[in-house]
Amino acid sequence: MIPQRTLRSGGVFQRHRQELAAAGRTLKELPACTTCGRVHGGHCLAGSGVCFRCRQPGHTADACPRKPFETTPHQPSASQQGRVFATTRQEAERAGTVVTGTLPILGHYAFVLFDSGSSHSFIFSVFVQRVGLEVEPLGSVLSVTTPSGEVLLSKEKIKACRVEIANHMLDVTLLVLDMQDFDVILGMDWLSANHANIDCFGKEVVFNPPSGASFKFRGAGMVCIPKVISAMKASKLLSQGLPPPREVDFAIELESGTAPISRAPYRMAPAELKELKVQLQELLDKGFIRPSVSPWGAPVLFVKKKDGSMRLCIDYRELNKVTVKNRYPLPRIDDLFDQLQGATVFSKIDLRSGYHQLRIRDSDIPKTAFRSRYGHYEFIVMSFGLTNAPAVFMDLMNRVFKDFLDSFAIVFIDDILIYSKTEAEHEEHLHQVLETLRANKLYAKFSKCEFWLRKVTFLGQVVSSEGVSVDPAKIEAVTNWPRPSTVSEIRSFLGLAGYYRRFVEDFSRIASPLTQLTRKGTPFVWSPACESSFQELKQKLVTAPVLTVPDGSGSFVIYSNDSKKGLGCVLMQQGKVVAYASRQLKSHEQNYPTHDLELAAVVFALKIWRHYLYGEKIQIYTDHKSLKYFFTQKELNMRQRRWLELVKDYDCEILYHPGKANVVADALSRKVAHSTALITKQTPLLIDFERAGIAVSVGEITSQLAQLSVQPTLRQKIVVAQLNDPYLVEKRRMVETGQGENFSISSDDGLMFEGRLCVPEDSAVKTELLSEAHSSPFTMHPGSTKMYQDLRSVYWWRNMKREVADFVSRCLVCQQVKAPRQCPAGLLQPLSVPGLTKSAHFVSGKSTYTASKWGQLYMTEIVRLHGVPVSIISDRDTRFTSKFWKGLQLALGTRLDFSTTFHPQTDGQTERLNQILEDMLRACVLEFSESWDSHLHLMEFAYNNSYQATIGMAPFEALYGKCCRSPVCWDEVGEQRMLGPELVQATNTAIQKIRARMLTAQSRQKSYADVRRKNLEFEVGDMVFLKVAPMKGVLRFVKKGKLSPRFVGPFEILERIGPVAYRLALPPSFSAVHDVFHVSMLRRYVADPTHVVDFEPLQISENLSYEEQPVEVLAREVKKLRSREISLVKILWQNHGVEEATWEREEDMRAQYPELFED
Repeated sequence: MIPQRTLRSGGVFQRHRQELAAAGRTLKELPACTTCGRVHGGHCLAGSGVCFRCRQPGHTADACPRKPFETTPHQPSASQQGRVFATTRQEAERAGTVVTGTLPILGHYAFVLFDSGSSHSFIFSVFVQRVGLEVEPLGSVLSVTTPSGEVLLSKEKIKACRVEIANHMLDVTLLVLDMQDFDVILGMDWLSANHANIDCFGKEVVFNPPSGASFKFRGAGMVCIPKVISAMKASKLLSQGLPPPREVDFAIELESGTAPISRAPYRMAPAELKELKVQLQELLDKGFIRPSVSPWGAPVLFVKKKDGSMRLCIDYRELNKVTVKNRYPLPRIDDLFDQLQGATVFSKIDLRSGYHQLRIRDSDIPKTAFRSRYGHYEFIVMSFGLTNAPAVFMDLMNRVFKDFLDSFAIVFIDDILIYSKTEAEHEEHLHQVLETLRANKLYAKFSKCEFWLRKVTFLGQVVSSEGVSVDPAKIEAVTNWPRPSTVSEIRSFLGLAGYYRRFVEDFSRIASPLTQLTRKGTPFVWSPACESSFQELKQKLVTAPVLTVPDGSGSFVIYSNDSKKGLGCVLMQQGKVVAYASRQLKSHEQNYPTHDLELAAVVFALKIWRHYLYGEKIQIYTDHKSLKYFFTQKELNMRQRRWLELVKDYDCEILYHPGKANVVADALSRKVAHSTALITKQTPLLIDFERAGIAVSVGEITSQLAQLSVQPTLRQKIVVAQLNDPYLVEKRRMVETGQGENFSISSDDGLMFEGRLCVPEDSAVKTELLSEAHSSPFTMHPGSTKMYQDLRSVYWWRNMKREVADFVSRCLVCQQVKAPRQCPAGLLQPLSVPGLTKSAHFVSGKSTYTASKWGQLYMTEIVRLHGVPVSIISDRDTRFTSKFWKGLQLALGTRLDFSTTFHPQTDGQTERLNQILEDMLRACVLEFSESWDSHLHLMEFAYNNSYQATIGMAPFEALYGKCCRSPVCWDEVGEQRMLGPELVQATNTAIQKIRARMLTAQSRQKSYADVRRKNLEFEVGDMVFLKVAPMKGVLRFVKKGKLSPRFVGPFEILERIGPVAYRLALPPSFSAVHDVFHVSMLRRYVADPTHVVDFEPLQISENLSYEEQPVEVLAREVKKLRSREISLVKILWQNHGVEEATWEREEDMRAQYPELFED
């Protein structure tokens, strides 16, 4: 008996066994070969170098091309070749024993054929390339025979593909094959392995697994395969010539004065040249291009498509720069998806070479010329790369489908999505769209179309009846993104990830470290925060939820919340999330009270989702209970009043929701990162411990308050930190080898430079050194020059002088208390003063006069003589800002113009006149020894009759047109008559002369003033300090009088008012102060990460002053007047010396500070 292991298997052995059986013999009767020791027929081939299977040289039997495909126990015998009974729709219809349908395979929907006549399971090669599936080579090439007798070769396979059928996940191995109408064919190898039977009559596949319950898949039937458009038919139609004339032609409008532009062709690889030649010939055959003699010329290049083929593109960048842009709007993608309310069935159509289906205007064809290795050509149809192509094609598609838009079709350039609520509706909708395409001779690419789907990928998002989710293929690109190494790569990553920001909770907070790197002037340093942000964004996109599409029934619910870090809100409908939103707080918003912050979150939600919420019933839940009474609250500040008008536009109800229940919005708001902090604050206890060298340990378990420990000195810290600085380590090595010039090592092992200790780049050590040299009790905030000179005698590091100057410039205390040593900011801006005569009226009054009394004097002394003025320029005295004065001027039709806060120079003409009047009053008291009020009318006469350099004459002469007759200038006045025209001419001449002199004077004054001023400008959003003169009555941050800071803040600039004034965002405690300031009152804030926002509650009066507290009464005195006596007291004020004590009315002090007189 011959051992089994010596028997040779294969086709030759089988053939000899059949011959022996025909002769009545068996295998046992054959003798073993003496050469190889095995049983075989014919000559022994051992050592001959030929294949034992096909007897051809050059390979062995294991690698023989005729070797059958290795099969599973359920597959056909290895002696059989592969076969398939249907690769096209027509063959499937003739077979009859097939079922078709759409199934998800590896997350992608595929058009599937169940074929019991197919020996194996296959997948279309184009489908593999389109969805990017990974393939591996077969052990040998499989020959597949089709019903038409054609032999196809399969060389690759995809293992362990997961197919979802009736909520069951099944595995299948698919062989890659070139087919036509089907994406996947499931053959007998898979059907038998899964115990599946095809019911040809019912068009369904029944699965009977041995270990589970039976389940079925009901096929779509062949009637569901689209019959209106055929890929082959469309290709033939397109190849017949140009597209038909349409109501929209592609035009290229150039900027005026543009000359033709021509560029040299790019160099190409041999493979690209070969492809270029083929594609140029195809375009010529179709009539899409023609030879050109145009002076224009652009180079060509290739771009790889999803299926691996090459797309010919023209580099029209130079042409696009001079093309007038078409501003036809492309639809917002979010708005498109909002139309899918209630849709359950979807079909997607992608037009074949969409741009080539639109002609170019005849006069613009030469502008599309391109240059290549094989000639100079120009396009007759619209080409890829032209700047206005998307807008023009969008215009065409909107015209074609205008009756279907927002009803059952969405169009975005050349992509069309048909959506329906039922299958019956979808059949009608699909028919209408396809008929419209055919009527307009627009052709689709069948391989890119998908029909009758429950879930479809459209514009990078997956749409289903459940809502909208992210496309797994796009997310895979994000998750596989390598770590960015340049700013451009960060922008590319954020651009792709930002497309899905509505799916990610708190996207802006997570991406904040990456966004910081893209700002201009920021050095590219990939920190741990950037890496954490990069990885967290990837993870958030992978786990992004499915967002529901609003169904149009209204009844929206908003959960809003705020924190000291940001605002967060969630939009929901019927218990499902529609969208997330959050943002950081702006710098001025961080000063809002809690009530206003909670209201800001509500306003933020209403604004960002207005397109959903306007006209709908809304319930807004907040964890701030008092906000539910917002609509009935009696007293509202200006900000709340403004927001109330916005909220009233919506049909909304604000309800209270406890904070622990409002988890989603609360988490969103508290995840937003803090903005840059502004003022450092420490508790006195910790400061005292720190000065004593006591380290404080705070934890959940230990109850230890403090412990004493020996801390190293600053010099020891610097010496240790030197060992971690690569530059200093290298210098130390050079010193040790005798090569380091000017460097040495001290006795305590410190590296020295020219006898000075080297300070490493360690930020903590350097910051401690700079702080000690600047803000310790022994230094008291010196300037940068003094500080540098003090440090350079002991320490050295690179860029030392610049870093010292930067540190001092960022010191918050210095910014608040240091007096400016430069020219004041703000160039002189002369006002257009309406008065021409410079005449003045002096009216006496008392401080006890009411506003009504001042109004009466104004009417009798001013209006009586000159009529009602057009405008009045004044400072911000309470008399002029009172409601009575404003109401009076409003009734008279007079405009009130006020000076900027704390800047009386705005009304410089009045201020100068007050100085002149004060000098006259002093002279009157000294000269005539009488009460000044009895001479006030003479002062007015003297002033109006004195020469004014600005107008070149006296005010009286400018007002009345002739000189005033006075005792000094005594002159006989002759009789002079002037007729009407002469009088008008003389008056006009005088007015023109006065105006010219005033302009000359203003120009001269501006040139003198600007020499001692500097130009300083700020941008909206900048942070600035507000200047406050160190004067009696000023309080800033619990410091009073002369020792108070010169500057307070910082505050954000909200608006620029004219050339030299700015509006600031002041805290509520500054409500009495007007928020517009001259630039000379501002100082630019230099930010530092150690500053923390901490506004103390300050009550500031309108003139930026604060009433100080008196300490004691030093003396008393009685001042005697003609009619009465006034009791005065000498008051010592807090934080002031005796020399600064002031005399005050005892009556007023008793009324304001009764406790001062209790003794």
